[in-house]
Amino acid sequence: MHIAVLIKQVPGTDNVKMDPETGVMIRTNKNNVINPLDENALEEAIRIKHALPGTKITAISMGPESALKALREAIAMGADQAVLISGRAFAGSDTIATARVLSAAIHKAGPVDLVLCGERATDGETGQTGAMVAAMLNIPVQTYVSKIDLDQTGHGYQLTVRRIVEGGFEVVSVPCPALITVVKDINIPGLPTLNGKIRARQTEIPIWGPEDLGLEKSQLGLTGSPTRVVKIFSPRLARDTAMLREDGSGSSIQQLLDHLRQKEII
Repeated sequence: MHIAVLIKQVPGTDNVKMDPETGVMIRTNKNNVINPLDENALEEAIRIKHALPGTKITAISMGPESALKALREAIAMGADQAVLISGRAFAGSDTIATARVLSAAIHKAGPVDLVLCGERATDGETGQTGAMVAAMLNIPVQTYVSKIDLDQTGHGYQLTVRRIVEGGFEVVSVPCPALITVVKDINIPGLPTLNGKIRARQTEIPIWGPEDLGLEKSQLGLTGSPTRVVKIFSPRLARDTAMLREDGSGSSIQQLLDHLRQKEII
């Protein structure tokens, strides 16, 4: 079985920076980390690999060359190989352009039986990319998955997944190839091992550009993105406050009532 895990490198929660001119997130900071939910996806791929000998895991990431750090960490955790999709042409891609690139990379790395990724990324919170990748690959998709059971049949692999839905969960059966987006409740990610770190340092990670994926530059980046950030700004807090102290005379309560009437609140 061949599993592709989509890995995204995201800024730490206190380390988010935006380009004020383009509205694009700056992703070259050295303190970036693997998107936490993608770690859950990788851990689930590793669990399947242990249960099904012969399984191969390929970690795929799209980003600047600094994302090689995240891919080496994925290999140290248990991925067999990794691919980085990088180049100036990809900068500023929205979820549609990103899904277009990732689906092309999965197709090139294939054949792939299962694609795993986190249900959302902490830097965008859209939860769109996984489902879009599945649509572009024309394979089934199940989202918000908290449990995966894998069965091997005469016709290939069959998944039984538990999806979190409003008010409970539902159990769905889906054939492979398929794409699954996972939630944090599915497992607890493990730590890289010493042998894994040594292997990660020794593993050559190829870097693919638009030409390797057979994509035109008009399909990529800001040019290939039908949605974009028009404006970003920091919210300004401007409040007219007053401190009222009650001295037992009831005057402060009357002042409060007068203020509420003035604002037409009461």
